[in-house]
Amino acid sequence: MTLRNYLIVMSTMTALCWGIFILMLNLIDPTETNWLGFMLFYVALFLALSGTAALVGFIIRFVALRRELAFYAVATAFRQSFLFALFMVISLFLLSANLFTWLNVSLLLIIFMILELFVASYKKSRLN
Repeated sequence: MTLRNYLIVMSTMTALCWGIFILMLNLIDPTETNWLGFMLFYVALFLALSGTAALVGFIIRFVALRRELAFYAVATAFRQSFLFALFMVISLFLLSANLFTWLNVSLLLIIFMILELFVASYKKSRLN
């Protein structure tokens, strides 16, 4: 897959995910829905955030920084967007369950930072 095709497919799927998320906001009543409605809400939000962050992260890395090949920029942007979207969705879930405290969010942030540092150092050690 070429870089152009990747950007077209990723942009289209991200726009579709945002459309599904907005549709779900209008159709699902949070006071009346069951666990399936909440799960679909969080999955749609995760996919939309992940796609948006991957595109923005790639554009920043590829256009502004220009330090690495496009393949590495795509892989890094997608990995970090996945972690960012997961952090946001877990934070919103904690907020909805009344468990959103500074301690929980701090621990969650530390866990994600350690995970990112581990993956980045593992990739770097495999290249050497």
